[in-house]
Amino acid sequence: MSLMSILFIMNIHKIKQNAQGYPQKLREISSPPQQLYSVGNHALLAQPGRHYVAIIGSRSPSIYGDEVTYKLGTELAAAGVIIVSGLALGTDAKAHKAAVDLGMPTIAVQARGMDAIYPAENRELAKQILKYDGVIISEYPAGTEAYKQNFVARNRIVAGLSDGVLVTEAGVKSGTQHTATFARNENKLVMAVPGNINSMRSAG
Repeated sequence: MSLMSILFIMNIHKIKQNAQGYPQKLREISSPPQQLYSVGNHALLAQPGRHYVAIIGSRSPSIYGDEVTYKLGTELAAAGVIIVSGLALGTDAKAHKAAVDLGMPTIAVQARGMDAIYPAENRELAKQILKYDGVIISEYPAGTEAYKQNFVARNRIVAGLSDGVLVTEAGVKSGTQHTATFARNENKLVMAVPGNINSMRSAG
């Protein structure tokens, strides 16, 4: 087990659904997680008066998708908006990076237990998220692997924590579509960046 994994396990904070500090926004969705496990500034999950926007998109974005994600993420974070995303490769990572590059907090929701960062390529990004007072959360206890079904479940938390969801680029069949559908079903604002009509990455 890596040193980072040991440190994560030592600092995991558990928030039950009926406990103070559990985000009210998640209590109001149709399938709220029974508990959340967090590392970092868990108070960030429920701050009255703050605006939360999820930025989501392709795991393999185009240059355009990458640039527009970073641009909009930077502008939102600079305005004090808390960026929420899923800590995946591609758009998620770029959205989180837009916040931490400004020294601003961001919320990362991952699809496995909190004893490790998934994907491993984002371990350094995770350190930056925690350095700048952000938080990494999951509904799964330590030891839970990143099973396929966990990613769809994770997406409802990303949408649920947010006031609105911004799609910067997405294919027709993707996890991004799941997140946008969750958001729409929960009466959240869903926004989409105009994309290249000839690109399958924008077909969603």
